[in-house]
Amino acid sequence: MNTLLKIMTDSSVQLTEEEIKKYDITVVPLSVTIDGKTYVDGVDITRRDFIERMDEDSDVPKTSQPPIGRFVETIKKLTADGSEVLGIFLAKSLSGTIDAAKQAAQMVPDAKVVCHDSGYTDRSEGYEVIAAAQDAQAGKSIDEILDHLKKMEDNMYLEMMIPDLTNIVKGGRLGKLASRVVSMLNIRISLQMKNGKVLVPKKGRGKKFTEKFNDMLVEQLKELGDQVKQVGISYVDTLDDMEKLAARFKEVNPNVDILIRKTSPIIITHAGHGAYAVMFYTE
Repeated sequence: MNTLLKIMTDSSVQLTEEEIKKYDITVVPLSVTIDGKTYVDGVDITRRDFIERMDEDSDVPKTSQPPIGRFVETIKKLTADGSEVLGIFLAKSLSGTIDAAKQAAQMVPDAKVVCHDSGYTDRSEGYEVIAAAQDAQAGKSIDEILDHLKKMEDNMYLEMMIPDLTNIVKGGRLGKLASRVVSMLNIRISLQMKNGKVLVPKKGRGKKFTEKFNDMLVEQLKELGDQVKQVGISYVDTLDDMEKLAARFKEVNPNVDILIRKTSPIIITHAGHGAYAVMFYTE
């Protein structure tokens, strides 16, 4: 890793331990509160533990951005040797994490820190973090890296299925009447994310709606072909179904590299049981 430029991100990102180590990426954890007790994401609660404990709380767990002090401490450590820092964070539309990072950067005299809104989260954010780390390793400047990230963002796909709206209902995101209608009709929704904006393009009922969603993704990957080199599948608690979906992707795009992993508590809190997302970008 180029010691003159270090990469920092947040724990909503989807990266393997090998990737974090290979590219010397610093992950600053968010926090999550379940039944009145606060845990540091990835430090004193795992993704598997979180899913098991989520239902113990009568309310939806609460997530919070890293405290500014945690960012200050991290920035001091990363810049102690004169290095610059590029922070790449989940979309501002989802969290105030990037704002906390910016405030912290101003509190560390002489620290050279640039904070970038990825416009995404999970593996989509991860793709940007890895690309930035590779560019830094190759000696590219921050401006060159940011140009690269913006091109990736314009060609990024993040499609998400939420088959169980319980957490959205519990979180008060739907009114009482809408909540009752949703539970009666077995409504599911699919979400899209594009450059920081969350869209709800479709809603439907039952498993057929999910099957159509999966068919759409398979067709997309078939049409895009070799423009897609990598696909991320992040899920809450349906590994078998995700492996079947990955097999379908491989049928239409045999060369694609697919990463299947549990998503973070930050996303699980709002998405709930059965949710999953498929993420990729075109080159």
